Amino acid sequence: MFDDTYKDKVVIVTGDTGFKGSWLAIWLKNLGVKVIGISLPPKTPRDNYVVCGLHEKIIHIDQDIREFDQLLKIYDKYQPEMVFHLAAQSLVLEGHLNPMDTYSTNLMGTVNVLEAIRLTKSVKVGVIITSDKCYKNKEWIYGYRENDRLGGNDPYSSSKAGCELIVNSYIQSFFNKNNTAKIASARAGNVTGGGDWAENRIVPDCIRALETKQPILIRNPNSVRPWQHVLEPLSGYLKLGSLLYDYDNGTNFVGAWNFGPSTENMLTVKELAAEIVNQWGGGEISCQDQEEEFGESKLLQLNISKAVNKLKWQPKLNLAETLKYTIKEYKLNGMEFEEIYQQRINHIKSYMAK
Repeated sequence: MFDDTYKDKVVIVTGDTGFKGSWLAIWLKNLGVKVIGISLPPKTPRDNYVVCGLHEKIIHIDQDIREFDQLLKIYDKYQPEMVFHLAAQSLVLEGHLNPMDTYSTNLMGTVNVLEAIRLTKSVKVGVIITSDKCYKNKEWIYGYRENDRLGGNDPYSSSKAGCELIVNSYIQSFFNKNNTAKIASARAGNVTGGGDWAENRIVPDCIRALETKQPILIRNPNSVRPWQHVLEPLSGYLKLGSLLYDYDNGTNFVGAWNFGPSTENMLTVKELAAEIVNQWGGGEISCQDQEEEFGESKLLQLNISKAVNKLKWQPKLNLAETLKYTIKEYKLNGMEFEEIYQQRINHIKSYMAK
């Protein structure tokens, strides 16, 4: 799937204790990579990083990406060939509650990662993960393209737009010659999958309610989102990284890329909750339609034509398959670390077989 690009490589994954970062670390490890994870400690004992026993599978370093000197020492020590940057403050609500922390982590953290890449000659590829919320959202029915206007009315969204400007600036200023690293940014959102226990996210909120036999409380049932399993965007990131690594053609893939599901996976929050209840085998839903307290968008989708046509990447899972994977990954039923890790590997292999 990735032309053996990753086998025996040293790859840094920032944010490896996070939801997407831990899944990416598992996939890379399965591809034969020496994974160096850089992140703050996991937030809960149920996080994907913890339940998979990932600390025994990769080299993990507890490190705040805002501490540049320490970050650079890690790059110097391990001499990575590729970097996937996922460490971030990733919640809209948290951005309102702690805007300074959100900006310092997302903006200066990204600057530090890019600067460490610039100063580490071993790095050939950097993939910087931002968000679909980096766009100036006009609530229109069309998917946003990579060259559409950036924006963001809340701290989290504007910080991700700022990350995109930083990435572009570094590309134009420092990574524009043949002997420099190839850098790209990747935009995705509304990702599901086992091991995500973040607050105020619809899927973890549904699972918490179902586990405790409480009604699922939905604040904005009519908000529309494109839903995708975590393996979908990760396959895009990995495909992008493999193409960037190509010495002769890598420059063709520098820049921004969208990774999202097909339009068939566009559902309202209420419809998604109903599908989760169906897959779970029972549960109740309580809708409380109200004004979004922090101005989160009610409609946002991406145009993925660029990735489909130029990367030859496309989403593979319909909504039923997405939720089937997700529910299995949450229903662990007393499984041991190694069993959970192997379940994740099996899902990755099943996905790759598609």
